[in-house]
Amino acid sequence: MKIEKNKVVALSYTLTVDGKVADSASADRPLEYTHGAGMLLPKFETELEGKAAGDDFAFTLSPEEGYGTVDPAMRIPLPKAAFTQNGKVRDDLLVPGNVIPMVDNNGNLVQGCVISVDEQNVLMDFNHPMAGKTLHFTGKVESVREATGEEKGHCCHGKGNCHKEKGNCHKEKGEGCCHEEGKECDCGGDCDCGGDCDCEKK
Repeated sequence: MKIEKNKVVALSYTLTVDGKVADSASADRPLEYTHGAGMLLPKFETELEGKAAGDDFAFTLSPEEGYGTVDPAMRIPLPKAAFTQNGKVRDDLLVPGNVIPMVDNNGNLVQGCVISVDEQNVLMDFNHPMAGKTLHFTGKVESVREATGEEKGHCCHGKGNCHKEKGNCHKEKGEGCCHEEGKECDCGGDCDCGGDCDCEKK
């Protein structure tokens, strides 16, 4: 069985960055993902397309193919008051190189790395830690199998929450998420079973 969309793939691998091992997964504790579900870098998945269990792989991703280039606009000075807890600035956190989880204006969790600290401000870097890095991957495909309906993302393929029981989508709030008892559906739009979702029966 070859790696293609909706196959569950298990990989052992080593990621090398700047001549050092940055990440790895062993054969007894492999990385497992559903191919084509958007879980991994697109170019990473492209490099594995068509391979089968037992195949070795080795490829390099440029920064543009990986986590992007370093964006200077993502280095942002924040007032020290933003790091206050119980009325006191957390100086123990404000150490250059320290990574601090924060919340952006949209309520999303982001990771910021402390670059420098002065009397008033903390310069934070919100670029991905691997931004600007060239990624060297080597490894082996440990297994390839068919994905279950749940692993495929069911009706919405990650675009929404289709509430399913025993393989069926609920339709209490809207039309057409699943058109027929026992059929799964392949949505072409956002759908949490509360509206039209342009399904095709399998």
